[in-house]
This record gives sequence, structure tokens and C-alpha cells, in this order.
Amino acid sequence: MNLTPDLLKIKNEIEGYAREYGLDFFDVIFEVLDWKQMNEVAALGGFPNRYPHWRFGMQYEEIAKSYAYGLSKIYEMVINNDPCYAYLLYCNNIVDQKLVMAHVYAHCDFFKNNIFFAHTNRKMMDEMANHRSRVIRYINRYGYEKVEQFIDACLSIDSLIDIHAPAIKRESAFRTEEQQAPVVRKIRSKSYMDKYINPPEFLVEQEAKMKEKMAAEKRFPPAPVRDVLHFLLVNAPLESWERDILSMIREEAYYFAPQAQTKIMNEGWASYWHSKIMTEKALHPSELIDYADHHSGTLATSPGRLNPYKIGIELFRDIEDRWNKGKFGKEYEECDSIVEKKNWDKKLGLGRQKIFEVRKLYNDVMFIDEFLTPEFCQEHKLFVYSYNLTSEQYEIADRAFKSIKEKLLFQLTNLGRPIIDLVDANYGNRSELLLKHQHEGVDLRIDYAKETLKNLFRIWKRPVNIDTVVGGTPKIIGFDGENFREVTR
Repeated sequence: MNLTPDLLKIKNEIEGYAREYGLDFFDVIFEVLDWKQMNEVAALGGFPNRYPHWRFGMQYEEIAKSYAYGLSKIYEMVINNDPCYAYLLYCNNIVDQKLVMAHVYAHCDFFKNNIFFAHTNRKMMDEMANHRSRVIRYINRYGYEKVEQFIDACLSIDSLIDIHAPAIKRESAFRTEEQQAPVVRKIRSKSYMDKYINPPEFLVEQEAKMKEKMAAEKRFPPAPVRDVLHFLLVNAPLESWERDILSMIREEAYYFAPQAQTKIMNEGWASYWHSKIMTEKALHPSELIDYADHHSGTLATSPGRLNPYKIGIELFRDIEDRWNKGKFGKEYEECDSIVEKKNWDKKLGLGRQKIFEVRKLYNDVMFIDEFLTPEFCQEHKLFVYSYNLTSEQYEIADRAFKSIKEKLLFQLTNLGRPIIDLVDANYGNRSELLLKHQHEGVDLRIDYAKETLKNLFRIWKRPVNIDTVVGGTPKIIGFDGENFREVTR
């Protein structure tokens, strides 16, 4: 920790306030970086040691130019680890450092206590350094270009994981021979009526159908697989170094997944507490203007963009207010008077307890589904917009609560990515892969899909296919290593 005496004093002060409010977090190690160092660490995903790859350099250039042109500025970063590591920007003024520290402690509380982070590696700082060492060893042995191209292929499919897998114990898809034996259930009847109630030819037909169905279920894999990376790790014809790199990419994908699953909640929780700590405890009168300027900039919204800080903090405040006043439950929901519901106050005082419970048990999809209300949408003027081909501009399409909620949930489900399962690894009895896209009204970008198929071929080393819908037409797009093919099904 390279904090100056003044920053160390502020750190101890803010930590004390955070604990007074009931926040519970791992030890936090702060490091002060200049803007170049901050941009470097940000390009590496917050970790000072990552394996060498061109995308980190590309991200650094993008971040550095954005900072140089005044388009963005990274005030802080915090890493889910035990202990947590947080980075402060050297040029921040004192009030900004206070705000950032309060924000960081709330993030650390969220990392430690939210159930969706329970299965993450709490020593990922060390693990990332290990990944770097192993990749460098492979580069020295096999050459930079060969290793880099394989990493490119792995990164292009790192979203093909099952984000819920770490918290779910799934039943085995395999069955014993006894369980597999087809049994046609007969309807109980008197012996003299049996041939009429259970016709022999019908029983034979049903048994044949069951055998046919069970033969189809013997496909490989026996059930659709969401975690495609794990399937490839186990079954793809990879060299040992390739398998090791793919396992690293998969491990990192699962580490970052909960952060994407809880972006709105996490930033809302941190903004709620930095606001609470600053306005009630840490802020000096002379710092008020600077704090207001920074805080308002953090919560500002812009056209066509959902600010997770803004919607997160406002939902937490709304939940606290509702549970303090008793605005929940059967009696409240069945009340028909708008005026009575607006003035409803049972003085229960359960708000603080409720938001800590929500912080522990929910992710963004559950958060929006459970706590977004028509009153909240109306108060914050939320709406759905779409592009008008006639006027050639974006316009408000709908203000209905149902439409707003459905749009938000659609954007958040599966982190906003296409839902794709691996359904057959022996497609056409030719050891080809077949993936199935669960089409929800949005087509895949064909250029992206084709590049991804190329990279899947690089790993599977056999033709690969995806079953999807293009322009309303069901199609199977395949790649055999040289050419693409499209078949309408």
C-alpha cells in the first residue's frame, strides 16, 4: 500500500464509517497510480499481471485516447479478491479520493456477500499471474504467433459458458440400463376386457416409439450442453498446451461472469453507500460543490444508454423507502386508490434490513423482475424507444410498464448475449458439431457467427454448424475448414 499519510488517514476514516453502517468486506489494499498506470491496469481488466496478447494493447490505446481527448476518466478500480485490491488515481482531489474509497468499500461488501460471487476464486490475483507464467512458457516453446492464434480462437467463444453452472448441481444426463429399458404401461382392466382396453397392436406400436425415442436420446451429448467450453476441454482433440490455455480462458470467463450478472446492483449498491457515507459522515462543507459535481456526473444519463449507477441506486432507495413504509404485500397491492397508495406509511422501518437482504440474494435479472414497479417507471420517466424509418430518427415507442420491464429483462438475460447450446457432437454421423441458437426475435450477426465457426473449427478440427434463424427463415450455417454452407431446414 503506497498511500500518503493524508490518504491513509482518510482511508481509516472511511473504513470506520463503512463498518458503522454494517458493511462487511475483506481487507482492502489501496494503490495510487498515475493516469498511464491506471490505463494499463484497466486494459488488463484490473490485474497487473495478465498473459501477453494483442487485445490488451488495443484496449490500452482505446482507453488512453479516450482519456487524452477528455471523453472519459477512470477514477478507481476494485478487484474481487481476498484481500480486495483497489486503485486510486494520483491526480484526484481529496474529496474524490474520499468518494472513491467509500465506493470501493461498498463494492467489496458486495463481492464478499452476494451469493453469485460465492463460487469465484478469491485468489484470482495470484491465479492471473500463474496464467501469465504458463502462457509465456508456451510462447517460448511453440512460438508467439501459434499461441496467440489459439488464444484468439478461445477468446472468440469465451461467452459459450453456463453462467449459472457454479451454483447448480445438475442431475446426470446418463441412465442405467435398467432405467433405459422401454416399458409400456397398460391400463388396468378385467382379463376378458384386456384385449379391448390394451390392444396388442397398440402396445407394440407404443413400444416401438419408445425404443425410437430412446435411440435418439443416445446421441452425444445425451442432452444439450450450455457450457460448450467444458465440452471442448473434455472431448476436443487438443494438445496438452492447448487444453491448458482453453481451461485458463474458461476459468477467467467464469470469474468475470458474476460481475456482468450484477452490474446494475453492484454499481447501485456502491453509489448508494458512497452517497450515504459522504453526505452523512465524511463530507466537509468546503467539499460540497466538488462532491456534487462528481456525484451528478456519475449518475448522469445520456440518450440511448442505460446508466447502471443511476437505475441501481434509485431502485435501492425505492426498496428502502417501500419497506420502511410498508408499501408491499397483499393489502398494498390490492389497494385501488392512487392517493392512498402514494401516502401509504405503516412506519415499519424495515428498509435497511431489506436492502441488505437484496444485496445478498439477487442478481440484475431478479432485481429488475422483483422490484421494478409502474410507480418507479413513471417517477423516473422510463420508456422504450425505437427507430422510425419514416422520420429516420429514434422516437419514444412505448411508455407501458410491461414493455419497459420486458425490454430491460431481455437486455439482461444471459448477459445480453445469444443463448447457444451444443446439441450434437456427431451431427450427420460425421463427428461434426451442431450448435442450436435459441432465437428470441434477434438474428445473429452473420459475420460474427461465421468467424466464430472458424474458430470452433480450429479447436474441434472437424466441421461445425449452427442452427439459427436468418431473416425469419430457419437455417443451418456450417463451416468445413474451407467453405461456408447454408441449408434451409
